[in-house]
Amino acid sequence: MSLPSVVPAPRSIHLGDTDAMSLAAPSVGGDPAAARIAAALLATRTGLDVEIVSTDAALITMSVDGIGAPESYRLAVTSGRAELMGADAAGLFYGIQTLVQLVTRNGDTWSVPAVSIQDGPRFAYRGVMLDVARHFHGVETVKAYIDRAAGLKFNALHLHLTDDQGWRIQLRSRPELTAMASSSSVGGRPGGFFTKTDYREIVEYAASRHMIVVPEIDVPGHTHAVGLAYPELVEEPVLSEHIREVVRDYGGSLPKNGAPYDGVAVGFSSLKIHDEKTYDFLADVFGELAGMTPGPYLHLGGDEALGTEPADFAEFVRRASELIADLDKIPVAWHEAGAAAGLHDSTVGQYWGFVTPTDGMDDKARAFVRNGAQLILSPADAIYLDMKPTPDAALGLTWANGATSVERSYSWEPSTVIAGITDADILGIEAPLWTETVRDLDAIDTLAFPRIAAAAEAGWSPATGHSELRTWDSFRTRVGALGPMWTKQCIRFSESDEIDWSRE
Repeated sequence: MSLPSVVPAPRSIHLGDTDAMSLAAPSVGGDPAAARIAAALLATRTGLDVEIVSTDAALITMSVDGIGAPESYRLAVTSGRAELMGADAAGLFYGIQTLVQLVTRNGDTWSVPAVSIQDGPRFAYRGVMLDVARHFHGVETVKAYIDRAAGLKFNALHLHLTDDQGWRIQLRSRPELTAMASSSSVGGRPGGFFTKTDYREIVEYAASRHMIVVPEIDVPGHTHAVGLAYPELVEEPVLSEHIREVVRDYGGSLPKNGAPYDGVAVGFSSLKIHDEKTYDFLADVFGELAGMTPGPYLHLGGDEALGTEPADFAEFVRRASELIADLDKIPVAWHEAGAAAGLHDSTVGQYWGFVTPTDGMDDKARAFVRNGAQLILSPADAIYLDMKPTPDAALGLTWANGATSVERSYSWEPSTVIAGITDADILGIEAPLWTETVRDLDAIDTLAFPRIAAAAEAGWSPATGHSELRTWDSFRTRVGALGPMWTKQCIRFSESDEIDWSRE
């Protein structure tokens, strides 16, 4: 008998020697919060009424026992009972996700195979990023994406809140940003923004799923929208031949200060580096956002600042990272910031280069580690979820070495991307989803699933070669078994021809 399908692959899994546990009369008990979550997820999966009962009377019991590493859990299922124990509340939550994945339908009946699992994450940080700047995505869509990501044991939501096309977060200190710079998006479609109440709702909802929110204010480039509210803070757009080529290929007009930008070109905008008003602006923005965000990280962007001279970029990154560190937050920056002398030594680098680095991308990333910090790995040609899954896909882009198949999204190993970087230097992985072509939740699902599951496995599961499950052949079978569950959860995943999809 083959091992049951779990994604991401657990640290260890063994079949039991009893029959499967029947869910003819499912009941859960133990930790009250966990019981409510388990009951809701099991009911969605099976359509059955799931009772919440006392621990002694429950078919499935759940408890936090404090044993093991953070976020770890242990699950034991026999023919008559399932016992789930978490090292902490997060571990218990992740164990519930595994339990729900194990549920199997046999005709008109439901069961869970007898199994013993001991599991915990490889990396502490396992993130997804959603770009709400190119196309705005409202609170309900963000909450739905949180649910999808949490079900695969991700624990961080990076929100890309600002870009050339729009400013998406309300700040009392700078009300002009949303009043004057939030209404546009790619293609001239409507924009939008999160009120402070909206943002708090997202943060609290994420916390209920054991996820932190990492807000990003992308500076000094990607700041055309800032100029709509504060024209005195931005430079004139740098209109390179590359910018003109993108406009020719993808449409739209050339960026012009004072006019909303609805194209997809990057690298033309910059804040004024030598004007103290710029740093007054950042102090207000970072300060208010830090007060709204209980998580430890605040992302300053720092990518594709092609409209900023290198020396100016270095000075800007030094001051911006210090501003964030002085707020008792850990700065995060895209890997380009590693080239800047004076970068605050607590700054975490986010590598968005390729699985095989080019153009000195790896040297810039290693600089963060030399400073004593760590890296988040987001190799664009592996886990950028906005890349087309096939060359003829309707959604997505192809700049990251062409279309990214499911197999390519799976077949990379974090510890081998950057020479000299080991697991100890890696805070974790993150799968970004940029939204130049993404207007709604259906489009998010179509591009993210099933490739988001490959990213989840890279962040949670043992390293490649350290588990019999960490192979492409194993993954394509295991992820295919999730199709019926995703369907019940109304996830509109792409039924890739690379996957052996199960049916019920």
